Amino acid sequence: MNFPKELKYTKDHEWVKVNGDVATIGITEFAQSELGDIVFVEIETVGENLKAHEIFGTVEAVKTVSDLFLPVSGEIIEKNPELENNPQLVNTDPYDGGWMIKVKMSNTAEINYLMTSEDYAQIAG
Repeated sequence: MNFPKELKYTKDHEWVKVNGDVATIGITEFAQSELGDIVFVEIETVGENLKAHEIFGTVEAVKTVSDLFLPVSGEIIEKNPELENNPQLVNTDPYDGGWMIKVKMSNTAEINYLMTSEDYAQIAG
């Protein structure tokens, strides 16, 4: 499994890439492999301010639907427009083309509570 070292991770299998006060968020390679073929990503929270651990959307696979949990507090400023017509990007390119949202963080210190790639690898196998 691939867990890029420059990213941070959650126990709920989201990854976070930080650029200043903006966090790009998606699900990990492990999460997408556990879910199977992704058929739909629903994110209706653009423009909303949410707290860390709140649900920002859902991802639907052939066999299940899973909630997506926000790793950091802030305003959801963008969702990946490519996922509407090509949700399989989450399977084929989870760390680049398969990103889900961008958040303008309200508390950048929350990043310190997320896991490193080494810590995440311990729980993801």
